[in-house]
Amino acid sequence: MAEKQGHLNGAYYGPSIPPPQHYHRPGRGSDCGCCCLITLLLKVIITVAVLIGLFILIVWLIFRPINKVKFHVTDVALTQFNYTNNMLQYDLAANVTIRNPNKKIGIYYDRIQARAFYEDQRFGYQALTPFYQGHKNTSALNVVLKGQQLVTLQGEELTRFNQETKSGRYGITLELSLRIRFKLGKVKTARFKPKVECDDLMIPLNGDYVAGNNNKCKIKF
Repeated sequence: MAEKQGHLNGAYYGPSIPPPQHYHRPGRGSDCGCCCLITLLLKVIITVAVLIGLFILIVWLIFRPINKVKFHVTDVALTQFNYTNNMLQYDLAANVTIRNPNKKIGIYYDRIQARAFYEDQRFGYQALTPFYQGHKNTSALNVVLKGQQLVTLQGEELTRFNQETKSGRYGITLELSLRIRFKLGKVKTARFKPKVECDDLMIPLNGDYVAGNNNKCKIKF
């Protein structure tokens, strides 16, 4: 009778309700981070590509055949070039003209270093004053190299020096080491470092220099 009564008085509310579950979408934050990172990388790549393209365009406009910047050695004076006991005593002065034929492009010469070589050995150095060269402009550099330098001439090198001493003309190379920037409107390119080589200048000792085909210098990047 007790068991029956307990059955009648017990309340029944149906099956128990499970606790609420909170669902989390895995990887949503990481996906957003990956997307942002990829977007940033794409923007950086596009920006770099545009800058490189602009730089190539400016260089092409300057150095294409019809608008190429030209370097020439116009005047040279060699008043001393003596070689004794591996010491070379020299007194050399040269004028180099730079022609910028471009209508809209200027050039910043941030560094200009002049060097002279004989038989591939350097014997003179001078740092020149930086300057800006405007559109369609011709500028002149005055290079003065004077002093003495340890130089070792042996074998064929010494033979050529003796032959050139008899002829009164010496094969000297003048080199300009540059650090330059180009300016197109308000845009300035990054700096880069070309070299200008004026090879095999047959310079007379205490005589007049005659500019020939070899007075045109080569630009190397």
